[in-house]
Amino acid sequence: MTLQNLLPNWVLQFIDTPRTAIPEVYAGLMMAVLVIPQSLGYAALAGLPPIMGLYASIVPVLVYACIGSSSVSALGPVAITAIMTASALSGYATGSLQYIALAIGLAFMVGVILWLGSLLRLGWIMQFVSRGVAAGFISGSAVLIIISQFKNLLGININTDSLISLITSTFQNTQPIHTLTLLIGLGALILLLISRYGERWVWGWLPAPLMGFGNRLFVIVLVACSIYLGVHYQLGELGVSVLDTPPAGLASPKLPALGINTMIELLPSALLIALIAFISSSTVSAHHARLRAEPYDANKEMMGLGFANIASGLFGGFAVAGGISRTSLNLSVGANSPLSSIVCAVGILLIVLFFGQYLAGLPYAILAAVIISSVISMVDTKTLIGAWRQDRADALCFVLTFGASIVFGLNVGLVVGLLASFAMMVYRTHQVHIAVVGRVGDSEHFRNIERHTATTFAGLLLLRIDESLYFGNAQTVHAQLTRLMADASIADIVLIMTAVNHVDLSAQEMLYDFNQECISAGKRLHFAEIKGPVMDVLAHSDVIQQLSGQVFLSANQAVATLKRS
Repeated sequence: MTLQNLLPNWVLQFIDTPRTAIPEVYAGLMMAVLVIPQSLGYAALAGLPPIMGLYASIVPVLVYACIGSSSVSALGPVAITAIMTASALSGYATGSLQYIALAIGLAFMVGVILWLGSLLRLGWIMQFVSRGVAAGFISGSAVLIIISQFKNLLGININTDSLISLITSTFQNTQPIHTLTLLIGLGALILLLISRYGERWVWGWLPAPLMGFGNRLFVIVLVACSIYLGVHYQLGELGVSVLDTPPAGLASPKLPALGINTMIELLPSALLIALIAFISSSTVSAHHARLRAEPYDANKEMMGLGFANIASGLFGGFAVAGGISRTSLNLSVGANSPLSSIVCAVGILLIVLFFGQYLAGLPYAILAAVIISSVISMVDTKTLIGAWRQDRADALCFVLTFGASIVFGLNVGLVVGLLASFAMMVYRTHQVHIAVVGRVGDSEHFRNIERHTATTFAGLLLLRIDESLYFGNAQTVHAQLTRLMADASIADIVLIMTAVNHVDLSAQEMLYDFNQECISAGKRLHFAEIKGPVMDVLAHSDVIQQLSGQVFLSANQAVATLKRS
């Protein structure tokens, strides 16, 4: 096997043309600087030491860059995995050694689950999470993230895992709001919102491609100024919660020490985090793969994400995923290959090794402001409005998921959303559409007589079943067929099975019973256009063996034969 067979295409490209690597190196260095405030903030959001956000942005990023499916997806700490980690560990003392160890172990478990999922080729599972559920969950998470930062903005210790816990904790709280912390946090938040949503006016003097960059650079400047002011005016001694000096160097790799009972306790949360991390990452990666006309493999994405989370657990990080904002930022600075992510990870490593002490003194209120300004855009009102106009069922799934996530917490919200989504799917398959069809003109085409001008035939009833048949809709279909066959003038009934892809045992019994009813009523039951796999199932069943009529290749053949009989 040659070297060319072992190395990825993007590596071979840089070997052939080294000059093409320069923009990637530049993009990676810019990313290393720009994502530091986010990484620190999301670790704090998870209730962990901020340095763990940087740990989660080094080795996991390197791992994903080597084996992940997307060439431009930027992996790392994201708001959704941070808030889900905090929610999963809400029963433990935030920031304690046990809490940190469990967060690291949770990331490792998430990675193992995703890795096993990739071996079982479960990439298709994301197809069963509807757009409404995913958007509702992410929107609910964004609101919970904002709520979770109230304690850092107000300088008080309150529980913010859900709206219920926030209300209960607020009434029980006797600690006064810290005025200086509130002023710092609100001031920073207002500046960040003006910079972000007033981009056209604040940064309009810059060339159009650099307007977004100016906004992101402002975050860096704000954080740097906050660190300087925090140290210079010793804000920590004035009661403002500030970042302590982070440990120098990278955490040594080691397996998380989790007992069997602890693993069983964390397993439901690990499964939920793995599912959401995969859905969010896969959505971003697949979208950009389509835009860039690149191949995309959901199972490879699951494997890359799995190994990245295993690496995060081994090197002292927490659960990671591919983020929408991180990927957009990666593209905005000119990234076109995984090399930019590798350079970014190396850049963050150098910052951790040599410049970590300069992060001390950063007020947590500033991190809270950065987080809130970043996640507001995650509230997906556009999807809700579109669903309400086009598909009320998906809109209902959005509302149920969103509401349950905010009121009861993320785990309950996701379960409610998935149950609602499956309920809607069952309801839709339960309400089977059966059309009475007729011939269009002199053609061989048969269409619904309520939608088209079509010819029907005396004594002959042509019915098209527009759904697969299974135990969930067998009785509904039977009731409709019984009602439609009641006309005494009908001698032959033809069921056109064009849209039927499966007939389970309950549906077979229903068709057999209906055939017997037709015989008792002096009528004949026929089938037309049965698909091969369905016919393989029915061929040796009583449905076909005792059929009162015939099985026709097409509806046109059925009409031609039965009109003569």
